[in-house]
Amino acid sequence: MGSAVQRRDIVAHIGNLIFTWSNNESLFIYLLQVLLDTDFESAAITFVTLNTTRARVDLIRRLAKKRVRDAETIAKLERLIERFNECTKLRNELNHSIYELDENGRITHTNELRFVETKTGVKFAARRPVDAARLKQIDGTVRKLIKLNRDLWAFMPELEKAARAGGGQGSAGGRS
Repeated sequence: MGSAVQRRDIVAHIGNLIFTWSNNESLFIYLLQVLLDTDFESAAITFVTLNTTRARVDLIRRLAKKRVRDAETIAKLERLIERFNECTKLRNELNHSIYELDENGRITHTNELRFVETKTGVKFAARRPVDAARLKQIDGTVRKLIKLNRDLWAFMPELEKAARAGGGQGSAGGRS
């Protein structure tokens, strides 16, 4: 396989991962819509105003704890978020790496854009091969994200029902 074909194949795998990850992240807008009891556009504004996925997930967790009293619904939400976070690790690694090429232009390794400082110097935190096993890992994560997407959609009515039943605790300004 020539270097251009090999690179296109690897980039296709990574692109599929990033696409399915982004599709799942955008479902958090719907969770916000339910938890904020608002329209989609307002939930989307809130979502994009927060700069990181971590901040978005933290907001969802906090709002759920405020609006939902059913412990099982909160536990399900936590499990869904944890599954998303597990997939996020590989997405972040591949999205924020320097790709190493061999003399023929073939992608051979990723170097994570994090550094480890030792007494003798500074080096990349992780250098990993881009090989058949790595592509299999990417494909497995894509399958997990596809399943997560279906599970998030299936969870929405339960969250909506629990949020309506919970009604929140207290009101603005800390007054009840």
